[in-house]
Amino acid sequence: MNYATLRGASYVLVHTPDMIEHNGTTQTTEKITTPDSPYLAKLYDHIRSYDEVVNYAPNQTFIGNLSYQELKNLPQPWVNHSIEGKREGKFGEIMPELEFYGLLQIADVFELVHLEEAFAEEVRAALAAHSLFKEDVDKIKSEKPLEWIENELAENAAEGLYYDRKLVGCVSPAHQIDANLNAHVMLENLVVKASGVLALRQLIEKYQLDPKEIDYVIECSEEACGDMNQRGGGNFAKSIAELCGCVHATGSDIRSFCAGPTHALITAASLVAAGTHKNVVLVAGGATAKLGMNGKSHVGKGFPILEDVLGGFAALISENDGVHPILRHDLTGKHEVGSGSSPQAVTTALIASILEKAQLTIKDVDVYSVEMQNPDITKPAGAGDVPLANLKMIGAIGVLRKDIEKKDLMTFVNEKSLVGWAPTQGHIPSGIPYLGFAAEDLVAGDKNRAMIVGKGSLFLGRMTNLFDGVSILIERNNGKVSDENQQDLEELVKREVAQALRSFAANLSVE
Repeated sequence: MNYATLRGASYVLVHTPDMIEHNGTTQTTEKITTPDSPYLAKLYDHIRSYDEVVNYAPNQTFIGNLSYQELKNLPQPWVNHSIEGKREGKFGEIMPELEFYGLLQIADVFELVHLEEAFAEEVRAALAAHSLFKEDVDKIKSEKPLEWIENELAENAAEGLYYDRKLVGCVSPAHQIDANLNAHVMLENLVVKASGVLALRQLIEKYQLDPKEIDYVIECSEEACGDMNQRGGGNFAKSIAELCGCVHATGSDIRSFCAGPTHALITAASLVAAGTHKNVVLVAGGATAKLGMNGKSHVGKGFPILEDVLGGFAALISENDGVHPILRHDLTGKHEVGSGSSPQAVTTALIASILEKAQLTIKDVDVYSVEMQNPDITKPAGAGDVPLANLKMIGAIGVLRKDIEKKDLMTFVNEKSLVGWAPTQGHIPSGIPYLGFAAEDLVAGDKNRAMIVGKGSLFLGRMTNLFDGVSILIERNNGKVSDENQQDLEELVKREVAQALRSFAANLSVE
């Protein structure tokens, strides 16, 4: 069978401390319900600096500077033990807020993003030094006086952009009546696009790709762009591809709450394996709404607000080269309509079903990448260590399948467990954070199989009470290109020879 391969992945974080207050739904809701809240009054006492974010161990793992095993060996909570981090990593970077506001204006093609004149100069100077965006600096305009921006907020329902707690710009509404094009939605969507562009440009740069050879782009975040007549019409994918030089690509958006990226991964693998496209990219930008989502819990437990970054990623899926890990599109799991929503039912549908088809035991898979949320974030919020809980359930399924003895359950968990290192940006931690490491572990490392699992809470959309989830097995490449490819080649040669003989015979008869 012909399989697609995972060529690599990029990961980016954007430190957005001012967006926590103004765009994170926990804080904006608090402003409406309890405007005199002690939490809001002391919010900025609990917000980390850019250097603290860079020196935070899970963030360094996210961009590839610290291995997940090294992270696992560090004492928790990691927020109490800073390390010496770097802005740049082998998978991507951690961008500061000032530069990101420049990306918002670069991503804006309808002149909705406005920066205060002096601030625009600062942004332009900062991005001029960025290797991925120095050619785009002219798109950052010397814009508006502060008075104009203040009036735009007061009279035109614009959304403010703040830096160091000062108003430095705004996003104007794209329509005066259409709620789907108001300033709030436009800001959220431009953030998705801008952070997606950052992730895809990082992928192209890190792996020295020719963007002209990318055929198809799948965007798999959790926002929706459209207007009053088609609220989720799309599409982020093509808008991101446009700003990344993918001139021969088309694309579309895939949505399924947190499960979206794994749906996109399976789709990309299938498109390449079928021969529909040669090089498919999946990409996702970050979500402003989730900034500070558990902030009240963090502050209440004496932690800083840890949900202070936007996340983004991109990954390239290409034809089988005999080297890179293969995506087993024939070994996928799915949470069916009738699967049930208990943890055991979900794990059976997503994990055990693949093992059954592949005739494997749970021990035969080296890595299970499920919900890779950072436990520093989830534990204070009462959700516990999510990756660990998932692996315990996988181990329990293994006991029921008689793959392991009950007494060996915790040994299995300790051997197989990955600690979570991803920010709680919904789709960002859902299985996908391991792809960058998988591209290394399954080529030069000691791993042979990994399973990527995405889960999604569909009930949040109020259309169904159902849960969602899909999964796929990734394996070390055995170095052989598909037998089917060879058979196809032999068949093609036979057809060409037969056609040549027919043509030769026809010419003889004419003579």
